[in-house]
Amino acid sequence: MGKSKTETKAAAFPAKPRKKKDPYYLRAVGKALEALEILRRSPGALSLAEMASRLHLTKSSTLRVLHTLEVSRHLRKTEYGRYAAMGNGCREISPEFVDRLIQVSTGPLKELVREFRETVGLAVLYENHIEVVSVVESPEWARMGNTVGRILPPHASALGKCIAAFQPEARRENLMRSYGLVRFTQNTIVDELKLKEQYERISARGYSTDEEESTLHGHCYAAPVTSPDGDVVAAISISPLLSRVPLRGREKMIEGVMRTARAISEALKA
Repeated sequence: MGKSKTETKAAAFPAKPRKKKDPYYLRAVGKALEALEILRRSPGALSLAEMASRLHLTKSSTLRVLHTLEVSRHLRKTEYGRYAAMGNGCREISPEFVDRLIQVSTGPLKELVREFRETVGLAVLYENHIEVVSVVESPEWARMGNTVGRILPPHASALGKCIAAFQPEARRENLMRSYGLVRFTQNTIVDELKLKEQYERISARGYSTDEEESTLHGHCYAAPVTSPDGDVVAAISISPLLSRVPLRGREKMIEGVMRTARAISEALKA
């Protein structure tokens, strides 16, 4: 007796075995953990639509997951309505993003050195510290130096203060606790109230200064670099010897640093 069409089709395309359902698995918790992993791997904050697409959920379901994580302080919502991961109250930054940041900033930093002949540097905000990731040295024989890998004080260095000033208060406090209010010179600000006032001035004017606060005979001016979603994740600086500040022009160097920081921020959006 010949086989029916149904039997022939079944033999050619056998049914896939069904996965055994785990009675203890909570899908909502699984999606929440998946959302955190997506945000931690992302170099920038993501929108609700982007998260819904990556989680394979509707926007309404995604919103509930993200809201729960936000309330429990596992992620934060930026001023632009996007979502970013938190780690001990702090957003993490990916190695891929740092590599891109260094790549797009190399040219502008070299141009800044050519213009003023002083050492410039780039620092990045990590989970609980601020670290130098790129340095272009001055061609002058006597110069201020910096070192890749150096952990910067968020209360004394221009780069550290510049980045810290633009962070939410909770994250800024985390940076301060991680480093400590160490006095480097007689000009170092170790009073928390005075430091808070300086952070407010920095965020209002858009740049920071280090006037012999971390090193005697050295000045430093820094400006913030923003990620594509608008968060300050890095800063660049120029560090002249105190004796050369009148020659280079303090205001000109500050303007140059701010101009270069804006150019790098724009390049990151491309």
